[in-house]
Amino acid sequence: MLAQDLISDIVPALKTSDSGLDALNWMEVFRVSHLPIVNNKEFLGLITDTDIFDLNKPEEPLGNHKLSLTAPYVFYNQHIYSVIEIASRLQLTVIPVLSENKEYLGMITQTDLLKNYAELIAVHTPGGIIEIEMPAYEYSISEIAQIIEDADTKVLSFYVNQKDANSPLKITIKLNREDIRPVLRAFDRYDYTVTASYSEHNTVDEVVKKNYDALIRYLDV
Repeated sequence: MLAQDLISDIVPALKTSDSGLDALNWMEVFRVSHLPIVNNKEFLGLITDTDIFDLNKPEEPLGNHKLSLTAPYVFYNQHIYSVIEIASRLQLTVIPVLSENKEYLGMITQTDLLKNYAELIAVHTPGGIIEIEMPAYEYSISEIAQIIEDADTKVLSFYVNQKDANSPLKITIKLNREDIRPVLRAFDRYDYTVTASYSEHNTVDEVVKKNYDALIRYLDV
């Protein structure tokens, strides 16, 4: 999913002749805190509601305002992950999209970005979620996928997180089935550490249950 596929066809760009009041009105209508200023196809930069409030002259044309963020943008062929990175790092509510010649093509809103990202990670597709943890040196995506597929299940999305270089990997897996007990049993057989599991069936985490049952049997001896 590329930046060009995420461009909003609703939110307008601003012109230097527009006033700060015009910008604030559009920001309120579209519930954003940033808007791009464009001269023909030239992207001049983003203006924020804070810029306008700080100047305290909302009737002034935008061309008289100093932009706090000179020119953050993404190119049309950048992946959605790159768009998310710059939006998150700079805390943007809109992200301008430029052509390879740096001509303004449009903008991506935070709302559209979140909506498309949700589709990318299969948020709306029914299925359970399993979280596992392991040392980085033991990580094998092919092995994890094989274990899941052997349990007659498919992976819808797969995310790996590591706090720092010395921390274990935290892996979140979205599956295509709501009854995830066969996958939990499979991970248990291969001694994977399942830290959490979520399902529409509200099934008990069988790894925890098995350990509990083993403890009870031990205490009964």
